[in-house]
Amino acid sequence: MKATFITFLLVFTGGFAFAQSYYFKMSYGFGGGINKSFTDVNKGGIGYTAYGVLDYHFTPFLTLGLEGQYGMIKGGNIRTDPNNRQFVNKYTAITANVKLMLGEVVNYDKSEFLYKIRGLYLGLGIGAINNNITDIVRYKPLWAANPGYGPFLGEDKTLELLVPLNLGFNYYINDGYGYMRYVININSQLNYTIGEGLDGYDDSRQRFKNFSPDVYSAYTIGFKYMLGGVKNYSKTL
Repeated sequence: MKATFITFLLVFTGGFAFAQSYYFKMSYGFGGGINKSFTDVNKGGIGYTAYGVLDYHFTPFLTLGLEGQYGMIKGGNIRTDPNNRQFVNKYTAITANVKLMLGEVVNYDKSEFLYKIRGLYLGLGIGAINNNITDIVRYKPLWAANPGYGPFLGEDKTLELLVPLNLGFNYYINDGYGYMRYVININSQLNYTIGEGLDGYDDSRQRFKNFSPDVYSAYTIGFKYMLGGVKNYSKTL
């Protein structure tokens, strides 16, 4: 009887450990936060970003996904900017992103610290941003130095290439069956645009010293839910 009980216990324990090595192949999520612009105006402003994401998991710690963003990017100030310029961009964007987590490249089974930070990741993507300038100063106001100067060149609506760089952390929460099911995500994203549409200004580089790409950073917090079929993974999750 004692031998039978021990055998049953070992089988049960082994089966549970094996179940812990399964993961879901898909996840979707949403979130939001703030952004800051770095463009041709003297000083960037703080705007907002909302996003939705759908990921495919090659492993629990290597993903390829689509991310859609909507938000407002702004910068400059008609009174304090040296050229009296300011803008507001109500943008939308879509990108494909690869993300590699620490858990894929380290043996976290023997380190409690590494296990806790296994969701730390880097990511790289490519996509497009649709710029929609809803408010912009094209001519200097009458009270400014050189009143009436303009127009400041540029377009109000543009579609441009977008390259996001991601640094973030996934905090995993198991469901009642022991599977990684829920994720709290914290992400910092630096977005490079290929063009001059983010702020709506495209003036001569000789006058405005415009030698760097338009960039905006986004700092977000979000939630993800894992779903779909399951796959086996070589490490205990």
